[in-house]
Amino acid sequence: MRVQRDGRDLKVVIRPDGNGLVSHSGSAVLAGIADRSGLTGALSRELAGLKQRCSGHDLGRVVRDLAVMLADGGDCLADLGALGDQGALFGPVCSDATAFRVIDRIASSPDGLERLRAAHAWARARVWEITGAPDLLEVDVDATLLASHSEKEGAAGTFKGGYGFHPMLAYCDGTGEALAGELRPGNAGANTAADQIMVAEHAISQIPQEHIQSIEILLRADSAGASHELLDWCRQARIRFSVGYELSEAVRIQVLQIPDGDWVSAVEQDGTPRTNGQVAEITAALDLTGWPEGSRVIVRRERAHPGAQLTFTDHDGHRFQAILTDQPGEIIEIERRHRARAHVEDHIRNDKDTGMRNLPFKDFEHNRIWLQIVLIAHDLLAWLKRLLLTGKLARCEPKRLRYRILHVAGRLAFHARTATLHIQASWPWANELTSAFERLATLPAPPG
Repeated sequence: MRVQRDGRDLKVVIRPDGNGLVSHSGSAVLAGIADRSGLTGALSRELAGLKQRCSGHDLGRVVRDLAVMLADGGDCLADLGALGDQGALFGPVCSDATAFRVIDRIASSPDGLERLRAAHAWARARVWEITGAPDLLEVDVDATLLASHSEKEGAAGTFKGGYGFHPMLAYCDGTGEALAGELRPGNAGANTAADQIMVAEHAISQIPQEHIQSIEILLRADSAGASHELLDWCRQARIRFSVGYELSEAVRIQVLQIPDGDWVSAVEQDGTPRTNGQVAEITAALDLTGWPEGSRVIVRRERAHPGAQLTFTDHDGHRFQAILTDQPGEIIEIERRHRARAHVEDHIRNDKDTGMRNLPFKDFEHNRIWLQIVLIAHDLLAWLKRLLLTGKLARCEPKRLRYRILHVAGRLAFHARTATLHIQASWPWANELTSAFERLATLPAPPG
């Protein structure tokens, strides 16, 4: 092995005599967030009734370590070694076998999953106390496919010809948090209203009680959400909706009859006009009988991007999309808000890199618990960015965040009953990581 220094090529001598060296030192801030947000304590309280012995590992602490491991980039129980091999930094961490027994105990309990969700909601309320609650809660519901390469309970053929699972998930766009998720067999439908309603109800149950009456909720979905059952549920629950609408022949006829002067320029997420994209409303030209009162249909057209393949349903080089909504206000603002639903695809993609792609167990109930821990790991990363990071780091996706912050090596030194974590001074994000630990220390401790 050779390295470069001052323009010279030097041979490296490797010796196993280092002292206090730790890797993944930045991931210790994730454990700190779990503790300061009250997540660790809430998990311990909720799971205390499932513990069979007075001695042994605290069940809440085990789940916390699993969530930290997943947020750090692990995807199986064996990856707990990234924490367990560094006891000075992360404290005592259970073995893989113990972690499995904890998951088995939670999965075997009739209310085990609800206990995890309750602890998650308690910690979310604590974070919202610190950061403030959003005025508008945009809940994005979507399903995704997870491939399975072995026989697992619940795995089935998918509509794309694969084999695996088809979980339904819900995220909050404004805060970037994971609100709910439900594991389903691979042959479950993407537009099954009962599943969408169930996940939406779980998402709403994550809203702190002190905000549930005052906060405005908007449920967004693609065309799979355009069902009478789901939208009637939204109306009964006093939830606004914005869902994709099928471009049926009747809709296409009305779209093609819109005069050019009636199309208005769409806007970017920051409010500036888009160079490609126009919006119009065709509510008056359609029969929306049967849909909730006040429903509107808004359409958008845009020129296909260079190299894009047009279909026979496209007209004059334009692609069209329609949305069904009951929101009042200007159509350009409604369309802009609906277009932001695309962020859910980023959340799902990132969670697949945070343990969701690999459901490690054979039993379906075990994998349901694993999915819930993935959602907790998602929120640890979201709270890290909201509470402790600023600038570009606060907008980083997990992969880049792990490289810049979480996987940084350091040297842990002890002197006079004080431990100091030394980060390489030349590391470009050393100051940001140091500031994150400093901000963590100023967060209020959870009650109790």
